[in-house]
Amino acid sequence: MKAIQISNYVKSYSDLRVTEIPSPTPRPDQILVTITHSALNHVDLLYARGLHQNNHSGLVSPPFVLGLEFAGVVAAVPASASASASSSSPSSGCECECEFKVGDLVWGSAVGGFAEQIAVAPSALHKLPGSGSGSWTLRDVAGLGAATAPVSYAALVRVAQVKAGQTVLVHAAAGGLGVVAVQIAVALGARVIGTVGSEEKAEIVRKLPGVLGVVRYDKNEQWEREVLKISGGEGVDVVYDTVGLVEKSIRCLKFGGSVVVAGFAGLSGSGGKMETLAMNRVLLKGAKLLGYRYGETGRRRPEENEEVWMGLTEMLESGKIKPVIYGTYTGLESVPRALEDLAARKVWGKAVVEIQSPPAPKMSAKL
Repeated sequence: MKAIQISNYVKSYSDLRVTEIPSPTPRPDQILVTITHSALNHVDLLYARGLHQNNHSGLVSPPFVLGLEFAGVVAAVPASASASASSSSPSSGCECECEFKVGDLVWGSAVGGFAEQIAVAPSALHKLPGSGSGSWTLRDVAGLGAATAPVSYAALVRVAQVKAGQTVLVHAAAGGLGVVAVQIAVALGARVIGTVGSEEKAEIVRKLPGVLGVVRYDKNEQWEREVLKISGGEGVDVVYDTVGLVEKSIRCLKFGGSVVVAGFAGLSGSGGKMETLAMNRVLLKGAKLLGYRYGETGRRRPEENEEVWMGLTEMLESGKIKPVIYGTYTGLESVPRALEDLAARKVWGKAVVEIQSPPAPKMSAKL
């Protein structure tokens, strides 16, 4: 099959190549998915260059297939799952024995998304929301991102515990995490202020329902003052920071407010200096600094991620969240250019890669 495989870390995304590698052979507890769409994620930029903490720890190391998010069609399930699906006997409780069948439309998150097929554990997969009504397409869910939407949901709902009537500041509000976070906060009944780095991105955020105001931090070094002004001088209750702007965020935070740190996209994996913070500012504002890692939470407390997906799916099926798609790149050959666009901050929302058209349904397939 074709894939973007990392045999050695690259210095430039233009060095990435589409190669032919053996198709994955699923283990007895895995499901085989034919990938139709993938989506770009900031983590892909770091993985390709070996700059992510998971590269440093050895959790993700060459050789591996790049790509973190995908959508597609179930191509094969374990034989026991097929037998269970056709039997009237009660399920044993194993997700792979009862939840998925060949032909199901799914989206998921796992290393290996820039390929024609992937073999993953059932816990990495989710059916399309409202798939019975056909309201969501594979492109739509790729445009949300299975390693993007749950991050913002968990950060705001579980970690920050955003409530109706609060004011939430979302940094990089036009980015993949940001556009979903804005919609989640509004769905929770909060008011939202977004920060962005260009007028084009500001227009994207202004079009989202429930946005109180948009601030451009590329034009105003004292953007926190504008946030305070928009909030009526009161400040914000919660800050969602995926950029690395904690110090100035505290300046426009209400006393006792929360800052949730979920990334440092502002560094761009370029060796930029990590933000430092004078802790007296935390004391003076009575601020709560909260870190959140979706992937690590899933590894340590998988039941928590299951709860996140239950809540997120309910919100998606309510129609309160929609994909915001920058554009669709065609074919695995377009991935290097797509990643260059992402690194250059051209992309807003999510960029989708269409790898292949959905295959014709098959009657049965057993591993």
